Amino acid sequence: MNIHITSILDRLKINDLNDAFSIGSAWGSSNDTTVRKINSPVDGRLIASVKMATAADYDHVVKTAQQAFAQWRSVPAPKRGEIVRQVGDALRKYKDDLGRLVSYEMGKSLQEGWGEVQEMIDICDFAVGQSRQLYGLTMHSERPQHRMYEQYHPLGVVGIISAFNFPVAVWSWNAALAWICGNVCIWKPSEKTPLTAIACQHIVQEVFKANNIPDGVSNLIIGDREVGELMANDARVPLVSATGSTRMGKAVATAVAGRLGRSLLELGGNNAIIITEDADLDMALIGAVFGAVGTAGQRCTTTRRLIIHESVYESFKQKLVKAYGQIRIGNPLDEHMHMGPLIDTDAVKLYLQSIEQCKQQGGNFVVEGGQLSGDGYESGCYVKPCIAEVENHFEIVQHETFAPILYLIKYKTLDEAISLQNGVPQGLSSAIMTNNLRQAEQFLSAAGSDCGIANVNIGTSGAEIGGAFGGEKETGGGRESGSDAWKAYMRRQTNTINYSTTLPLAQGIKFDL
Repeated sequence: MNIHITSILDRLKINDLNDAFSIGSAWGSSNDTTVRKINSPVDGRLIASVKMATAADYDHVVKTAQQAFAQWRSVPAPKRGEIVRQVGDALRKYKDDLGRLVSYEMGKSLQEGWGEVQEMIDICDFAVGQSRQLYGLTMHSERPQHRMYEQYHPLGVVGIISAFNFPVAVWSWNAALAWICGNVCIWKPSEKTPLTAIACQHIVQEVFKANNIPDGVSNLIIGDREVGELMANDARVPLVSATGSTRMGKAVATAVAGRLGRSLLELGGNNAIIITEDADLDMALIGAVFGAVGTAGQRCTTTRRLIIHESVYESFKQKLVKAYGQIRIGNPLDEHMHMGPLIDTDAVKLYLQSIEQCKQQGGNFVVEGGQLSGDGYESGCYVKPCIAEVENHFEIVQHETFAPILYLIKYKTLDEAISLQNGVPQGLSSAIMTNNLRQAEQFLSAAGSDCGIANVNIGTSGAEIGGAFGGEKETGGGRESGSDAWKAYMRRQTNTINYSTTLPLAQGIKFDL
């Protein structure tokens, strides 16, 4: 293993991987647990061997979390916010090391690794303020000397299933808000990126232990798909927040709905940027290239389609081709690199298959793709970002390909462009590049983009903490992070107080004894 990474693991207190779960600061595992090897996509080297939790491990974690909830829910919300503030400060302390581990374990560029940790810090800051703003409503009763109001209470145990592409940030979006709302959390990270999760659990527990927070408020369980299925089917977990593919999300939604629980889903994206004849093409180029190659195309908000006006199509295509010729691909810990590897060799196979399918369906590649080999690419996970001219109705275009394949589509009118943008099953992020106010407003109107995120003169990727994050259609409809997303982690209760000496009934009903 890289000596530098070894020292980072030591500083992040990842020095004992004999446990499959953590209940607060207590770690453990069953004797019959299996072991999964974790290899970095950066250089193919073995980072660690991590134990996978069993059903018995899972049950133990849930029972302890339930006990912790009985105490944590009684802590005043501003006090819970103070704990989360300290978590944010601890993340600042470990930002450099944790960002480097994200980059090495997952493969995203170091800048993006640091950015992901910054997202965690930002949501902690947001949650601190939110802890004093868990507002309800008061309303007038139709009955004299009665008062009505609504308030919010915590749900209990919140299950969080996160994906490899954002191995820590998406967990923090959920956990920070769930904690200030009075919930306890059980986190099942991707089995492909468990080390960053273990590091975060250690960081959080430093803070919780210093504040005498009971074990069980923050829990981590390392496991395969079976653990996620247990969580989805467990009536003791009233809310399951799951991030991943649409296929996975449908399975989670079906299981949770079958027990009348709640699911918060952040699933696939098939995001487009509309580039109009009135766009600043240099600005559009930056947004398109970062959106397409950032995280090697493995973001749910990755730009997958460029819908370009016919009058600027050829000139913008040439700009893209030139820009792609300047993209530096290599070790993401090198700050000069634009793009690192895909997560594993299975992802490379899917990328190559998608290129072949695109060609078979009529796609014309103006920048060819392919797998990279040789010095620096020994892991077998590095590929070339590529660009293909396509039609929106191609089957391959209708699906989300989690790889750096960018599709170009030509349009004549803005109505046509919006129809193309909306003409896919997914509805996460979208953008329009234009200096025309009317075009921008049309795109943002009810007749415009059908996505949960719609931007003007910025790309599809790179959401800020302040706004609720999520999408429509096959993206799942969930909302995380900012705005009033906290309500997803609470149950609403309507209260009526009668302070009169009689008992009048609603709707004027008479019931005399």
